[in-house]
Amino acid sequence: MPLKLPDKLPAIELLKNENIFVIDNSRASSQDIRPLRIVVLNLMPLKITTETDLIRVLSNNPLQLEISFMKLKSHTSKNTPVEHMKAFYKDFDLLKEERFDGMIITGAPVEQFNFEDVRYWPEVSEIFKWARTHVTSTLYICWAAFAGLYYHYNIPKYDTPAKIFGVFEHEILNPTLPIFRGFDDTFFMPHSRHTECRREDIEKCSDIQILAESEDAGVCIMMARNGREIFITGHSEYSPYTLDTEYKRDKSKGLPIDLPKNYYKDNNPDNAPLVRWRAHANLLFSNWINYYVYQETPFDISTIR
Repeated sequence: MPLKLPDKLPAIELLKNENIFVIDNSRASSQDIRPLRIVVLNLMPLKITTETDLIRVLSNNPLQLEISFMKLKSHTSKNTPVEHMKAFYKDFDLLKEERFDGMIITGAPVEQFNFEDVRYWPEVSEIFKWARTHVTSTLYICWAAFAGLYYHYNIPKYDTPAKIFGVFEHEILNPTLPIFRGFDDTFFMPHSRHTECRREDIEKCSDIQILAESEDAGVCIMMARNGREIFITGHSEYSPYTLDTEYKRDKSKGLPIDLPKNYYKDNNPDNAPLVRWRAHANLLFSNWINYYVYQETPFDISTIR
């Protein structure tokens, strides 16, 4: 089943070139189906890139999804055209009376700030609180995962000695959970971050279950409230060349950046990346949609509590 997206969203044409089937609102309205409503709070600087990455992995499921984009009133994006933001994004204030089957909150380029020092922390905190009563299941990615763990459960984050940068192997700790349906015993996921949360802090909180971790990248996937909150410290949604773009960007600026680990063929940046995470990324998002959104959300969306 295709995704229902705002008319003229750039990701539509980009993904059609990858043979991913998406439709705009005009065509979707002719189908007599109640689509699952998914809202994305996109905090990443390059909005269009993140939109495309997320829509790509959300497309691999048999359900119709209606995707909306949320923005912060307390923050203005400097890297995305104003016209794009006005056309496709709505302020939280305009959406907070609505309810959604699922929500995705992305990473943000503020990971080394204390949470309370982030200018938009008060508004993000309000959204975290709102999601608990207006969304069936919320997926927190990278910075959002650390922020959500801190806001909801007082789990601290720590700066890492060096950037966790590359594609890392992860072990599944509870393979019987629906989120891992169809997974192999281990899986790969890209990471690009300067912070971490530590197992010993998480284990003090009985409300949080650690689902997957990496010997090199640390705790990766956590779950709370029976899947109504899922926290992911990595970026399974990344396209093949995202880490390459980050590496070459920082290199050209003379910034300290190591070669992304386990990424380029033969560890040579002149070679193409070796993509080892795509299949599990599709499974992760489709399992989340199927088992934690579709099978848990009420038919009458107004009854979400």
